[in-house]
Amino acid sequence: MKILVVFGTRPEAIKMAPVVKALAASETIHPVLCVTGQHRDMLAEILNFFELVPDHDLALMRPEQDLVYLTTAVLRGVRRVLAAEKPDWVLVHGDTTTAMAATLAGFYAGCSIGHVEAGLRTGDLRQPWPEEMNRSVIDRIADRLFAPTASARDNLLRENVSAAKIAVTGNTVIDALFAVRDTLERDAGLTRALGQRFGFLDPAKRLVLVTGHRRESFGRGFEGICAGLRRIAERADVEIVYPVHLNPAVQRPVRRALTGLPNVHLIEPLGYVAFVYLMRRSHVILTDSGGIQEEAPALGKPVLVMREVTERPEAVAAGTVSLVGTDPQRIYDAVTELLDSPERYAAFCPRAQSLWRRPRQPAHPGRAAAQPGIACAPLFGLNLEGHPQRTAERLDF
Repeated sequence: MKILVVFGTRPEAIKMAPVVKALAASETIHPVLCVTGQHRDMLAEILNFFELVPDHDLALMRPEQDLVYLTTAVLRGVRRVLAAEKPDWVLVHGDTTTAMAATLAGFYAGCSIGHVEAGLRTGDLRQPWPEEMNRSVIDRIADRLFAPTASARDNLLRENVSAAKIAVTGNTVIDALFAVRDTLERDAGLTRALGQRFGFLDPAKRLVLVTGHRRESFGRGFEGICAGLRRIAERADVEIVYPVHLNPAVQRPVRRALTGLPNVHLIEPLGYVAFVYLMRRSHVILTDSGGIQEEAPALGKPVLVMREVTERPEAVAAGTVSLVGTDPQRIYDAVTELLDSPERYAAFCPRAQSLWRRPRQPAHPGRAAAQPGIACAPLFGLNLEGHPQRTAERLDF
């Protein structure tokens, strides 16, 4: 059986790399990897780390690309790959424009569609935008939906998706995260080199690690975020590290508001290994990223999410993540509480670590791709009879 795996952004690559490796280990499945280049400069490190070589590279990224260009370019590019490869299945991940457009192309070509990380919802098509719409469209089309949690499965069932199409698999990002963590723990030379790279950090100060890139925060949202960070930076006992997203709509307000502040380090976007290193060194993480809401709790770090809603409510319910929005006062108050109250910080961190612990974790269990005995079997060993597909084969190892 031939499965075309399509991704284009760094988060997709991180989460799908363990899946591709698991597929490649099968004697009955032939994975074909297509990268669209939606995040061109950020993919190479992940592919190298997991020793993946794309079979097709669409190289679609353009300066200041918009969603219309990207959607149509992915549709055309994936259509060419489908015509050449004639896969049985198209496998996509998450909520990106690459995933949505590749799903449409596969559907138009008559392929069966598999969706990894299905069922996450905020209930608001504008938050996150356009990701909430993308994921909903993919789930509506997909023949197999691989939900990371029971809550995500419940969302799909409420939308009248057949239970027979859904498997709860755990979250593949934890496979990737722990692979990097284990490498850092084994490789003293790599850890030493990263320590030298970030030698500007003062070990006597607590590190606040920041990421922000969501389109719905462009404009006033980022102005509020930066105002909150400016107040936090007035403290003498903290340092802020902010790898600034390359989008000009992020670069302009962030650099205008924060450049030159002594406790703020605005740096270029980081590779995944370096970012995991900083997550492990951090005291608090401020982010609007979906993936970091999953990764940071697995490392025992408290996460403050600069959004009003999240498609990952399990972590909020478990107390490992708190929503603070983009209001500067809320951001400042939440960070200050974690810095000044050992009790509050201690309440976050044990829950964060236990969130991912087997067998009792309430959400996002890891090892979703690498160990067939845990989640690889339901991920790829489902009986597909009775569902639309181009062949009568099954996804069995």
